[in-house]
Amino acid sequence: MLTIKQITENTDAVIRGLEKKHFKDAAATIAKVIEVNDKRRNTQNQLDKNLAEVNSLSRTIGQLMKEGKKEEAEAARARVAELKEGNKVLDTAMTEAATELQNLLYTIPNVPYDEVPEGVGAEDNVVEKMGGMETELPTDALPHWELAKKYDLIDFDLGVKITGAGFPVYKGKGAQLQRALINFFLDEARKSGYTEIMPPTVVNAASGYGTGQLPDKEGQMYHCEVDDLYLIPTAEVPVTNIYRDVILDEKQLPIMNCAYTQCFRREAGSYGKDVRGLNRLHEFSKVELVRIDKPEHSRQSHQEMLDHVEGLLQKLELPYRILRLCGGDMSFTAALCFDFEVYSEAQKRWLEVSSVSNFDTYQANRLKCRYRNGEKKTELCHTLNGSALALPRIVAALLENNQTPEGIRIPKALVPYCGFEVID
Repeated sequence: MLTIKQITENTDAVIRGLEKKHFKDAAATIAKVIEVNDKRRNTQNQLDKNLAEVNSLSRTIGQLMKEGKKEEAEAARARVAELKEGNKVLDTAMTEAATELQNLLYTIPNVPYDEVPEGVGAEDNVVEKMGGMETELPTDALPHWELAKKYDLIDFDLGVKITGAGFPVYKGKGAQLQRALINFFLDEARKSGYTEIMPPTVVNAASGYGTGQLPDKEGQMYHCEVDDLYLIPTAEVPVTNIYRDVILDEKQLPIMNCAYTQCFRREAGSYGKDVRGLNRLHEFSKVELVRIDKPEHSRQSHQEMLDHVEGLLQKLELPYRILRLCGGDMSFTAALCFDFEVYSEAQKRWLEVSSVSNFDTYQANRLKCRYRNGEKKTELCHTLNGSALALPRIVAALLENNQTPEGIRIPKALVPYCGFEVID
């Protein structure tokens, strides 16, 4: 969440940034934050003043009694009792103001960086780069859901039977392809210096609040109500929360973690052709990159993550493009975000496969994730994360773009992981 210092010292810039994200009533909300913070601060100041008076009076009572000034000592005792009663009221008021302030801050998204373009939705995102191999498919090319059926790779109907729509069952070489991609992505991350984590896929509410999924996306998360636990929408949540309430040493940064997990999302979007097959699921596999870094190095970390994801797509021989997201299409928590999309030749459309985001201090402030600099002062870290990669749409693009009359060709980089060159 935004810091009070950020809001009070850069009020106009914060409001402009929130308006770029199309946050409703940005000026009024920030004004309310400042009002509640002033109330909290004034109450705290009065409480501190009263406590100081109580301490001072308490020290003098004994001396007054020794000097035989009984009336003065009794008056001091009465004043102490009066102050203590008043302090109870002040303490309650301060707690209420602090809670109101915290709840307000939870509702405010991160402020985008200056280089984030203006815009309302996906149509306003800026194409930064295009790359990869062009594909020429047979005239009778099939979409991946038909290929999955033809080669018995994925059974969507069986998933509906077992669980419901959005929970496919991978079979045979389809399951092997999934496992091959997971191992390939993890090995590539390890080669790039990431430490693999195997976290829980169920987290508590504090973890959801720490990375910003709560309260913003509460309705999109599967909630285990009896235990008040949430199925994760991405490994970003448990891995980043490793560093909640932690003070790191500057020498430890940047921290680089990767994790493969299943991911769960209740809200799977609209209906129709855009969500057919693997295009949008309730449960899917993903390898995630997470970095914790110093503010002055986080831009470089972000670029290194972008280069890593681009390298994966190049090795998979897929046509891709990189988009700089506009303010209106960015996530609640991101300050800067780039999306990677691969082109589905059979569907004639782009499929998002990764978002790589810099959150600045927004998540770190929620998490209380700090580091001690060379001067032994503590500062908030920057957090970053990115998909490397989300599997469903990668699988869709691989199946569709590599179909031939002889079968589906496997990219060279994946052959050692799959154990086969063609799905036939």
